[in-house]
Parts: sequence; structure tokens; C-alpha cells
Amino acid sequence: MDRDGDRAQGEHDQPLGAGRGRTIGLASVVKSLADNKQLLGMRYAEWCTAAPSLEADIAAAAMGLDDLGHSRVLYGCLKELPDGESVDEGTYTNVRYLDQPWTDWSQFVAANAVLDTAFTLMIESLAGGNVELLRSRLRKMLQEERYHYLHGRSWLREAPARDAVVSAWGEALEWFGPDGGDVDQLKKAGKIALGVPELRRSLEEKLETNAPSAGIAWDRWNPITRRTSEGGIDQGTLDMLQGLAEKRYMPAGGQRVEV
Repeated sequence: MDRDGDRAQGEHDQPLGAGRGRTIGLASVVKSLADNKQLLGMRYAEWCTAAPSLEADIAAAAMGLDDLGHSRVLYGCLKELPDGESVDEGTYTNVRYLDQPWTDWSQFVAANAVLDTAFTLMIESLAGGNVELLRSRLRKMLQEERYHYLHGRSWLREAPARDAVVSAWGEALEWFGPDGGDVDQLKKAGKIALGVPELRRSLEEKLETNAPSAGIAWDRWNPITRRTSEGGIDQGTLDMLQGLAEKRYMPAGGQRVEV
């Protein structure tokens, strides 16, 4: 651990961040959305026995399963998009809020209320565009995401989560991208229904408040990773979340069993 409490990266734990230099298209946005929904589902699942109430435990488990399922649908769409072969499936292009496990319930609340809603707005935008593959497959997803929104909004009114909300909101705006960037270009082409200004405004309307001030250094924004910071989720953390790092389990008798 470093002095800020973050997990230090070992020499074999290389960040899974995508590099620069590739053409940005619809597939890149879908890939990032799929990565974020998968990791968000995993982070939700980590709290399914640690939330403040039994109801919240159940909600965390249910939303985690939803998002893991939604990520699979998005990954499936990615393979059928014309530019789907251009993305690197071996990288993760997620917001940094999901890089490490959350240590406080307020982080869960902010992710549920702000980030999940931001991702849902992008799903809505994709479903409203002129790409029939996305129009037909993502509409049912929006019905399931409505529960996530209602749960997040409810907890946002109850839990003291201001600092976490400010952080999550800034990352949501960063993930939408800058004015005139790839998202706005995709809207001009009719492939998505909402540009950056509409996404920002819709997020404020959904959460019934103005966005906190966020000084984003757009000159450092990477259109592939959709973030201004370097790095990303490391392989060690990814293996842990997927249950791949530890391949042996200790039964009650104390003898290791290979599985």
C-alpha cells in the first residue's frame, strides 16, 4: 500500500489502460460502456453482505447481477459493430472511480446515483440512435436500469455522501468527454441521440441538482481511456474480482483441494 492507501502495483501488475493513436468510433464508446458496467457490477457485488441494511444488501446483489448481464450484452454488440474489430479487448477503459474497491458506503451511493445514471444515459443515447443493432438490444436494458436510478436517488437523499458525489460527478463529466469530441461527432452522424451538452443536462435533471464545479484538464484527456489520468485497473485486482487469482480453496477440514 502507498501512503495514500492505494494498492501499490507490483512489477507484474501492469495497468490495463488503452494507448493512444487509434481511430475513435462508436465501438470505442460501446467498449468503454461495457467495461464500466462490468466493473460497476463487480463493485456492487462486493457490498452484497456489507451494506447498511438487509434491503441494501439485496439491492447491491441484484444491481450487480444486472450490470454484469448488461455488460455481456454490450460486449456481444461490440463484436457485431462495423468498427468492433478496431478496439483492444485486452484493455479496460473504465473511470478511475472503479479502479479500486470502495471502502465506504458513501462511495457506493455516489456510484449508484451518479455514475450508474450517467452510464444509463449513454445507453439511452445509443438506443435512440440510428444503429439498429443497438436500438433493438438495449431498450430492455433501460427498463432494468430504472430500478438502479430509483435506488441511487433514494440513498442520495439519506446518506451523507457529498465528497463522494463530487468525485463521481466529475468523473462522469470526464467520461462523457469534451464539447466537440467523439460523442458530439457521433451525434452529428445520427449514431447516438444525445451529445455532450444533452448528457450533462440530463444528468442534472435526473439527480435534481446542478453539477458541482469540476475543473477538468481537457488537454490531458485521452479519447480511448476517456479519462485524464494515466493507469487503470491492474491485473491483480481484476483477477481478484473475477475469482481467478486464487485457484485453490481451503475446506473446513483444512486440506487444500484443487478445482
